Parts: sequence; structure tokens; C-alpha cells
Amino acid sequence: MAACERRADAQTSPANLPTLRSVAPFPVGTCLQALQLDDPAFAALVAAQVSQLTPEWEMKMEYIVQDDGSLRFEGPDKIAAFARSAGIRLFGHTLVWYAQSPPAFERLDVSRIAFDAAYRNYILAVAGRYRGQVSGWDVVNEAVAEDGEGWRDSLWSRKLGALDHMVLAFQHAREADPDAVLFLNDYNLENIPKKRATFLKLAEALLKAGAPLGGLGTQTHVAADLAPGELSRTISDLASLGLPVHLSEMDVSITRSEGLIKDRTRLAAGQARVYAEAAEAFSSLPPSQRFAFTHWGLRDGDSWLKRENAADTPLLFDDQGRPKAAAAAWIGGLR
Repeated sequence: MAACERRADAQTSPANLPTLRSVAPFPVGTCLQALQLDDPAFAALVAAQVSQLTPEWEMKMEYIVQDDGSLRFEGPDKIAAFARSAGIRLFGHTLVWYAQSPPAFERLDVSRIAFDAAYRNYILAVAGRYRGQVSGWDVVNEAVAEDGEGWRDSLWSRKLGALDHMVLAFQHAREADPDAVLFLNDYNLENIPKKRATFLKLAEALLKAGAPLGGLGTQTHVAADLAPGELSRTISDLASLGLPVHLSEMDVSITRSEGLIKDRTRLAAGQARVYAEAAEAFSSLPPSQRFAFTHWGLRDGDSWLKRENAADTPLLFDDQGRPKAAAAAWIGGLR
């Protein structure tokens, strides 16, 4: 059945949709936090719908590194155990992020060599713990400046070098887990072409410097009024390097639109269109480049955007876990 025909059929009866994982020709994922697994309805929805899980918070430094420098793994261990029991693959997120530099690292007043030793030990401890359990890692997250003018400043760049801290992170991650696909991940690549271009130049610089970069991730936090074609262009541009592509954190906000469309019915239709375009464009990639398509949550009520603005409804399922027109559109966009 042609994609447009499936899309039309699916939107007429969203309550009768097949599960996402049963129709996607690539891994389809979601994020979650460990405490959510205590909700049986949520756990059942996740197990039924997806084939990949990304910890939303518990694999980040802010959770793992304690004030005294010790490491805690209760949350990610719980998520990893659930993934194993449900037959769902696990994706690691994230080893190095400019926005998180725990006090234990901030206090290190040591040489560059000694700082890199601590940096390496952290990456080895975290990535090594889940060696053989994860399909890949977001090794470096959000490295490009918001306006696309170069790379972000961070504790890591100041201590180890603007490019070097990223190269080292990839090398240490490869040492910890030889089989995981190692990603560079960023956001707003759809909305800011200059940032997308800088992101691709950074990827090329990492490869030239010998970093074992294995894939490119675009978070895909977008709004319902995103111009048609922007997602397709972004996915095509990322694929141009020949690496696997991960749509790593997709949601489509209703409330973050630019205000040109006020009617929620039209915004919901725009949301469905954006989801359909994303599914169609990602499906068009060669199979070897379709690493995974991750939705940043399943139910609207669980979304970080819903916590930011209660009026937002950015995901494929409503608060009760019922599929929306957006879910039908996403399935209809698959090829």
C-alpha cells in the first residue's frame, strides 16, 4: 500500500492502529525515567509500542555523579533490566554534555593529563557498565552553539580543548564498548540551517581527527508549524556523510508554534503533517543509515514539554495512552 493511502486509512480510525514497532521497518524508540516503570499501564504501553529505550535522565552525569565523586546506577540499572526483560534494546544518553559538569569535576584543580584521566575513568565506568547492553551512545550532546557560530564553551572544552575533549570522549567510549555505535547529537538542526552546517562540519572534523564517530543524531524537538520540507532537508543533509542517522528525541509542540496559527484543530493537523513527513523522510534513507527513530515520550502527560506548559500535547498518545491522529499520521508516513 502506498504511504499516502496508508496515511489516509490510518487517520480514519486511530483507535485501531497497529503498534509502532510492528509496522516500522527500523527500530522505534521512546525515552523514560525509572520511576515510570512502577506504573503498570505505562510499562505495558512501552513494551507494546517500541523496540528501543533511552533513559531520559538517569544516564546523565547529573544523576550518576554524586557530590563526593561516587557514582550511582540504580536508575539506569532498573531501566536496563526492564529493557532486557521486554526484549527491547537500550540506547545510552549521554556521556558528555556541556550543560552538566558535576561539582566533583569542577573541584578538580589538576593538570590536563590528570583531568583527562578522571574524564576517561568516568566514561569507562559508565559506558563499560552497559557494554554489550546498549546499541549505541550519545557520546557528545549539544556541542554546537545555539546560533551555529562555532562550538559551545564548557568545563570540558576549557580543561581539554574545544575539539580534543570530544575526540577523547569518543576514544574513551570506544575503549569502554567496542561494539556500540557512537553518536554526536544536537538539537535545532531543523530550525537553524547554519547550526546544521556547523554540526556537519564538526562531524567531519571529528572524523578527520580520528574520533570513532559512528552516527549522527538530531533531537527533532520541533513545532507544529514547522515549514514543510525542513525535516526532509535536515535528514537528507545528515545522511550525506554516509553515517547512520538517529532521530533521537522527537516531539512536535503545539504551544511552541510561532503564533501564526491560533486554532488548536489546525495546529493538531500541522502536528500530524510534521510527524508524517518525519516518518516518510526517515523511511527513505538506505536501511543501513536508519539507526532508530526515537519519540521523546509516548503519552502527552509524560512529556517534558507538558511539564513546561500544561496546554501542550506534543506526542503520539494522549494522557491515557490512546493513539492520536499524530500516531496515525506517523504510521501512514512509513514506507
